[in-house]
Amino acid sequence: MKVLSIVIPAFNEESTIQKILDKIKNVELPQDWGKEIVVINDNSNDKTEELILSYMKQNVEMIISYDYHKVNRGKGAALHTGISKATGDYIIIQDADLEYNPEEYNDMLRPIINGHADVVYGSRFLGGKPHRILFFWHSIGNKFLTFLSNMFTNLNLTDMETCYKLFRRDLIQSLVLRENRFGFEPEVTAKISRIKNIRIYEVGISYYGRTFEEGKKISWKDGVRAIYCILKYGIFRFN
Repeated sequence: MKVLSIVIPAFNEESTIQKILDKIKNVELPQDWGKEIVVINDNSNDKTEELILSYMKQNVEMIISYDYHKVNRGKGAALHTGISKATGDYIIIQDADLEYNPEEYNDMLRPIINGHADVVYGSRFLGGKPHRILFFWHSIGNKFLTFLSNMFTNLNLTDMETCYKLFRRDLIQSLVLRENRFGFEPEVTAKISRIKNIRIYEVGISYYGRTFEEGKKISWKDGVRAIYCILKYGIFRFN
């Protein structure tokens, strides 16, 4: 049996953490596939930890591992921890909010199961699935960052900044990843693109975005950092 490790970075997600765990619980993966959930609490100061531990006690049949950062280190750092602790054959990143739908894991896995891909990105800009209409400049920023990233990776991705990234575990764990915040996305894309004979696919996914009032955390400063990281890991190939 193959196992999909679902890595969840969480910071102050008391309103959604149990809901996303329920959604993951209800996902039926293809035959002969199992689920491992790896939750990393990035020093939340609300009830996130209490709710995760309570959920684990109430769902002992699920394979859930939990770790906690003693100081807030950022989403990228939480992902580093989660990726290092994952033991499945493949790793997918899942935000703790409800912007991405776990029911689409099977869409992400299809190129893997069919033997075509080592890495699959879920694109918010492909296909005809639902997308909440929110911020014009965020959309332009995402497309610009993807374009800039593609220039230096020689990929033709449509959504480099997507949360939904699915990796063969040995490949992602072989990388030295340094970015502790949202620079994770351009860094991992640049480094994964340099693996010899890597097979990267995209599939269209839905997107149920949040407003800042609803808990969205990314800001314009993260966009500036992303540009810096694209240049750092793309042009200069910093390891």
